Amino acid sequence: MTTRRFILIVLLCLLMPAVALAQALPNLATTRVRYNTLKATTNPQGELKAQIDAIDRELVEATRLGRTGEVRRLFANGTALLNGRQWTELDDFDQSLVVRTDRVFADSTVPYQVRLEQIYAPAISLTSSLTARATLRPLLSQPAGAADVRELGRFDGVSRDLRESPFGIELNLSGVADAPYMLDIEILDDARSLGTASLRVAVQQGLEARLRALDTAAAKGPASVGADLRYPMDFMRKVNRGLVEPGSFDLAKELAAAEAVAAAARGGADPFPKRTGDFERHYVLEEAREIMPYRVHVPKAYNGSKPFPLIVALHGLGANEDSFLDGYSKRLPELAEQHGYLVAAPLGYRVDGFYGSGVAGSNDPVTRRTRELSEQDVMQVLARMRRDYKIDEQRIYLMGHSMGAIGTWYLTAKYPDVWAAVAPFSGLGTPASVARMKHIPQFVVHGDADPTVNVSGSRTMVAEMKKLGVDVTYIEVAGGNHINVVVPNLAAMMDFFDAKRKAVPTTQQR
Repeated sequence: MTTRRFILIVLLCLLMPAVALAQALPNLATTRVRYNTLKATTNPQGELKAQIDAIDRELVEATRLGRTGEVRRLFANGTALLNGRQWTELDDFDQSLVVRTDRVFADSTVPYQVRLEQIYAPAISLTSSLTARATLRPLLSQPAGAADVRELGRFDGVSRDLRESPFGIELNLSGVADAPYMLDIEILDDARSLGTASLRVAVQQGLEARLRALDTAAAKGPASVGADLRYPMDFMRKVNRGLVEPGSFDLAKELAAAEAVAAAARGGADPFPKRTGDFERHYVLEEAREIMPYRVHVPKAYNGSKPFPLIVALHGLGANEDSFLDGYSKRLPELAEQHGYLVAAPLGYRVDGFYGSGVAGSNDPVTRRTRELSEQDVMQVLARMRRDYKIDEQRIYLMGHSMGAIGTWYLTAKYPDVWAAVAPFSGLGTPASVARMKHIPQFVVHGDADPTVNVSGSRTMVAEMKKLGVDVTYIEVAGGNHINVVVPNLAAMMDFFDAKRKAVPTTQQR
């Protein structure tokens, strides 16, 4: 399938009447990590420990059988107990509810269809049909005097079993301002509130016309920016199909950014080669037939006249390509500017892709495919940076935090001829892989009070490195947790990278 044909199919999927699709529920891998972190922090004892142990046994069985609805219920149950709350039948009913739609991104000029469902059967006993109340809550601050909540209507005849009989609702969004909202649908049994299902939606008047205009601009403009112009529609398609969560995607911002690229490319010239600073790029990952985003930092001193070193930065679980450039106090781009480094931050296909590593999680075919594509995305971004910029091939570095650290160790061992040095923060790896990367200098950081990834994950890797004579600097932060060890050690990481050039591995190390 050609890229052009793929993009046309994407556009048609967005603009044609859609069949009922299921939005992605909150990322299960992230939910599991948060639950395990809370459990490690709480350190339950006595009766609470017995309750959590029982839930954990049920989690193992539900996971084995692939009953993800039950897995989500058990995580919610355990989280409530660890937070000092008893799990009630109303909690059970509330957690079973979901609201879904064929279009998360809504045009306010047409009726908006949603439906109420359940992901498991709650234990509550109900004797009559129920009522739904739909409201919109703005996610951004509103002008003074504006209503915080807008009621969209009440709807009778809601089934007691929304797995068997999902309840469809048509909402009128006319007059709703362009903005992101939380759509809340509360379920009532007479006057008693049973629970609320919520869905993040974005309202944009004239959305379809703007998407068509971007597609036309992509067809007429330089091929090198086609993916940049079509990224918003491809991401919307994936959200509507339930392939990804909206996350931090800002519809208005993404449309405006694509339209700015379209305006800059109107004369037929690619506007990116001379651009410096921080910005986002996009390309088509052919194996996935999806458009992938990645963030780039180009220092102001770069003009293509001489090669610059490059850092590839891998984000943690649940974050995205923006993480290292917008988060961590924006310290990495600041240091990259000072030291004269290009930075590329890939998404890694999905927020839980693990960059190819199989260290954590299941090994089912879907998960394996996600990890394979996650690895491909990183290496494709590296290839594009090598194509688009003058890179010092002796100074390509890899770093990552948490899941990104796991990916750093995995990709370092798999591609040992690429990296000049690497820096994993708060990670874990496979000690047997160290022999394949023993010629690569390593800067390793971990907090000894990390409740998410135990410090033993780095200790065992560093012990193997010292055994094999690896050039390793290990910083173990006393009292450091999973997050707060990163920013204070980025400057030392840059100094470490400054001092390292790529070594040529021996035949045995290849």
